[in-house]
Amino acid sequence: MAFTPSPDDENKNMTVDPRTQLENKSFWQRNYGAYSPNPPLTESFKADVVIIGAGFTGLNTAWQFKQDNPNARVVVLEAAIVGFGASGRNAGFSTKMFGLEPEMVLLRWGRQKMFEAHQYLKKAVAYTRNLIEEHQFQSDYQHNGLVRISYSDKQLDRMKKTYQLFQELGIDDDMTWRDRSQVQQDFHSDQFAGGIYETDTGQLDPCKQVRALKKLAESAGVEIYETTPVTHIERTASVILIETPSHKIAADKIVVATNAYSRQIPDTRRLQTRQYPLWTYQVVTEPLTEAQWDSIGWKNRQSFGDNRQMLHYFRPTADGRIIMGGGDAIVYRTEAMREVPSPASWDHCEAHLKWIYPQLRNTRIDYRWGGPVSVNVDMVPEISFINDERVIYSGGCFGHGVALTHLNGRTIADLLNGNKSELTDFWIVNRRSISLSSDTLTFLGGRLARKALRAWDCWEERKLKA
Repeated sequence: MAFTPSPDDENKNMTVDPRTQLENKSFWQRNYGAYSPNPPLTESFKADVVIIGAGFTGLNTAWQFKQDNPNARVVVLEAAIVGFGASGRNAGFSTKMFGLEPEMVLLRWGRQKMFEAHQYLKKAVAYTRNLIEEHQFQSDYQHNGLVRISYSDKQLDRMKKTYQLFQELGIDDDMTWRDRSQVQQDFHSDQFAGGIYETDTGQLDPCKQVRALKKLAESAGVEIYETTPVTHIERTASVILIETPSHKIAADKIVVATNAYSRQIPDTRRLQTRQYPLWTYQVVTEPLTEAQWDSIGWKNRQSFGDNRQMLHYFRPTADGRIIMGGGDAIVYRTEAMREVPSPASWDHCEAHLKWIYPQLRNTRIDYRWGGPVSVNVDMVPEISFINDERVIYSGGCFGHGVALTHLNGRTIADLLNGNKSELTDFWIVNRRSISLSSDTLTFLGGRLARKALRAWDCWEERKLKA
């Protein structure tokens, strides 16, 4: 089963009735069951802070700011439903991954900033775990680690250099190197050539998580309006006017927490050129039997990410399935709300999983879905003011945003409060980022980069059997 639209739908304008968006479900959204969204905005009023986007970033920001300012009127506007976007579709990895591959971050930003990024993400993983445990979220959280895996000798040589870099920077405290024999003993796959085991990472059900965040924010007094798109933003000297299809809100400050969907926010050209949506796809198997799990090892049920440029990621679910995603990333000349199926990507994911584990060759794929992640020219996330300090934007998570966006909520709340903190000193905050020059050049550049990265993977894997 998939969210695949009909051919007629593919030719329509991207505007979709919000109620029909309920049918465009990831496995997590479908598995969640019946969900009743909050009603849309029904009146005009004045608010202290308006947050656009009810995902991990927006809801964490709203809750944190409301905790700091109990008497403030804090409003969250969501164009679709809570959990519709990346926060309800991602693979649920709460990890310390940041930007692109470590070597690319090092090349672009240097050792010190790479070290600082690791420390921020380490705090983010701990923050996310503490939030779940303190408020007893039922989001199937497991703190059971991550394996970074290589398939070929070329990939393994590159990974050894990465591990050496981690050691030199002193950020390998939860990491252990494992050679081919150890990895194959643990995971029963002849395709694994070696890897790095990390212990201080987790995984969760993202849809359960984001909707638990919704309840937490509402319990603090945050107002959340779903199926309420923003149609216009106007800055005046005294307030910012946010228009929706039927009503207006005057706000002192706003937060654009829409990540891959940010190009659709009607603000300034500067905001629209900050990032671009890149689509990635996932599949999930039927529940495996105990005999099948025994045949593949994987006793600790860690998450996986491989060492390819076009990486794959896979993990178990609470009900004993395997989710497999990645292997490609596609730039479309459509807006992010437009659902774009990719049968070739889904077929690739299934084939790759069964290449790793031929023991599962007869295992059924139960569900297929996809969604956009936010990328930018700088290759790392950002939190920035847009034109003045009344508008804060967050984006560019590169698909590694689960833990990051949770802690970013605390960071953005500090910025809204005008507070200088250890978090607001992090170098991704209000840095001078590179804008995307034009949609055409961005599209062509994205396609060129995709071909180059795929060629890199083909070269490193040229000796592997198809």
